[in-house]
Amino acid sequence: MTAIQLNAELFRTMGEIADDETLMAKLLKYAKKLAATKKADPTLMTEEEFFAKLERGEEEYRQGKTYRMLPGESLDDFLKRVG
Repeated sequence: MTAIQLNAELFRTMGEIADDETLMAKLLKYAKKLAATKKADPTLMTEEEFFAKLERGEEEYRQGKTYRMLPGESLDDFLKRVG
């Protein structure tokens, strides 16, 4: 089925329930939920990207490119210092 055919079928079906407020509210809720799943999650990565990131971090650690919290330093103070 093409996108045009899917759109036509969707609007035909919506027309059948358009006068039922409860059904329209359910449809809207589901459509919003469905649309939210389409948005890409910036934290997702492939397995290859994940292991490459780990390798970069390990290399930076070997080169001494690290930050350490000072004794008694709060996390807020640490982040201000390195940020």
